Amino acid sequence: MENEQIGKVKLNYAHYSGEDIYSDGSVEDEILDIVRSYSVMEYPRIIEEKASWPVLYHLSDKRKNIVDWLPIDRTMKVLEVGSGCGAITGSLAERAGRVDCVDLSRRRSLINAYRHDGYDNITINVGNFTDYEPELDTDYDYVMLIGVFEYGQSYIGSESPYEDFLKILKRHVKPDGRIVMAIENRYGLKYWAGCAEDHLGTYFSSIECYKDGGGVRTFSKKGIEDICKSAGCDEVHFYYPYPDYKFMTTLFSDNRLPDKGELCNNLRNFDRDRLLLFDEKAVFDGLLDEGQFPFFSNSYLAVIGRRPETDYVRYSNDRTDEYAICTEISGLKVVKRALAGDAGRLHISNMRKNYELLSGRYEGSKLKICPCYASEDGLSVSFDLAEGRPLSEIFDGFVRKGDDASFAKLFAEYVTRIGYGEDKAVADYDLVFSNILVPDDYMNEPWTVIDYEWTEYRQVPVRELAFRALYCYLLEDDERNKFNYELIINSLRLTPDEAEGLRDKEAAFQKEVTGKRLSMGELRELIGGAVISPDRPGVDAAETALKRSVQVYMDTGAGFTEEESYFVSESYDRAGNIAFDIDVPSKAVRVRIDPVMDYCMTTLRSIDLNGEALPVADNKRVYVNGKKLPAGNGALLIFYYDDPCIVIEVKDKVRSTGNTMHVSMNTAVIPGDMTAALRTEVSKRFRF
Repeated sequence: MENEQIGKVKLNYAHYSGEDIYSDGSVEDEILDIVRSYSVMEYPRIIEEKASWPVLYHLSDKRKNIVDWLPIDRTMKVLEVGSGCGAITGSLAERAGRVDCVDLSRRRSLINAYRHDGYDNITINVGNFTDYEPELDTDYDYVMLIGVFEYGQSYIGSESPYEDFLKILKRHVKPDGRIVMAIENRYGLKYWAGCAEDHLGTYFSSIECYKDGGGVRTFSKKGIEDICKSAGCDEVHFYYPYPDYKFMTTLFSDNRLPDKGELCNNLRNFDRDRLLLFDEKAVFDGLLDEGQFPFFSNSYLAVIGRRPETDYVRYSNDRTDEYAICTEISGLKVVKRALAGDAGRLHISNMRKNYELLSGRYEGSKLKICPCYASEDGLSVSFDLAEGRPLSEIFDGFVRKGDDASFAKLFAEYVTRIGYGEDKAVADYDLVFSNILVPDDYMNEPWTVIDYEWTEYRQVPVRELAFRALYCYLLEDDERNKFNYELIINSLRLTPDEAEGLRDKEAAFQKEVTGKRLSMGELRELIGGAVISPDRPGVDAAETALKRSVQVYMDTGAGFTEEESYFVSESYDRAGNIAFDIDVPSKAVRVRIDPVMDYCMTTLRSIDLNGEALPVADNKRVYVNGKKLPAGNGALLIFYYDDPCIVIEVKDKVRSTGNTMHVSMNTAVIPGDMTAALRTEVSKRFRF
């Protein structure tokens, strides 16, 4: 195939086999159509309209958070291995002088090229990394492995594939360069709490050390350290993306670990249902007390080479461009920068103005405003790193103990301090508890306000500020609602109507900040899977529904594996009917269909490949791990195991491109204890 150019992006097909082995199926055609037809600015709207996990995953601008903070400039060259649909390619190309990508899939590479067609510094090498590797440069400043290292066993066919993968990559990094690896933690807390393993879709498989096999491997922190050491990579530094590296909002490090109460956004199951076996926030808080957070972090970002100066990053890009910012901590310095350039200039510059006005209001009080310094370009401001514990952490301690009196006493002190200078025409509307740091002797010593992004240039009654702080505190964590707040609310002397009016005002404020965009929490509600809690009614029905999905496997010569499988988006109707299409690669030998994950009977009505009806009664063409009986033009399949499968031989039927299989069937789940009797009865009439 000849090389291709999309806009200014170059695609190199020198080692492309002509077959896209790794794919999410036909949804990638839909994504390709989106990036051809719409601008990047329209992606958020399309993501919400499509309400599709693959569309969200591949097109969300939040994917780039994982690399956007790295110190990359125009003098640098970057190699991105496994660039996929380009989730991070744009962030790299915007800052680096040159970006070389390698990806197996032409379709994904086209998506990448079309969405970044205005960049003249991107080259995408389409094909297997090992084929291109000898031709790649040896002086890259960065090599990016974002969600790629876990597939090393497939990329590198050796006895120690992961160590050898790093050894190969080391040859392409300049002496002071870096390899950056983002990967799920095998022992991430979400897996213990009931999330399915990200790649295999099975529960507890990673924490059980992949006892059932599979070609994907994630690792613990020690596991990554051991691999790096064996590969001769002596310097490796760990960061901890939260909630995970895919849609990171906060990046922690050993120099700046989370505070208790900070890890409260744990329902992130966009792609499939999950169990909820315990309160992850409460467990995270306990792990932080025990110093065990690094072991249980859901993901790792390992920087192999020199450590970046950054200790902490938080992205606030669930907002409209005007207000989207990034907060970074490096040593004793805090920097807030606008993420949308000039669109955020006014909001950033106002922070210095807010500091001056609020310092004047609280002069002589026990509330200090953390100093703010403006940058020359007006797109960022910096602060001195303040010391102390978040006020919210103190309140949480009282909630856990059920100590109403101490909570009320501290809240009264809070109201007194923030109410100082109430007659002045300036107020920090965001005086929430987490934005105030307090010393050990918090009832007597001064407190420090570390964030005053949302300052109003008018008089605001102190009871309004205090009510908002308490309201936001309760919204952050359901466990806090167990506390009795009636006396505290009454102390603010708000009528029910006034309180309701302030809640409406808060909702309007949040909408002003986010614009028309849905937050990640709202997107999860829109497209995410179910959250199944064992202590709630209806769990049996929910778990049964989870098992009644059709899973498709593809054998391209190496057998059936979980990595080469996916769940079809179509669902059974109430009568148990389903029809769906399967994209079949030209290298496919066999296709496997699992009707459900339970004992069942299935009427296989028809299978068509490229419009040709395949004879379902032909046992050499279509065979099952159960009993097949004739049923009109189709077949009745009786499965005596809870892992039923239908296998279709297709090697002699596939074309070079564009193979589509259409399947129609009806399935009824049967109780496991009935299968033995059913098998005995059937065997009387049909010879096995």
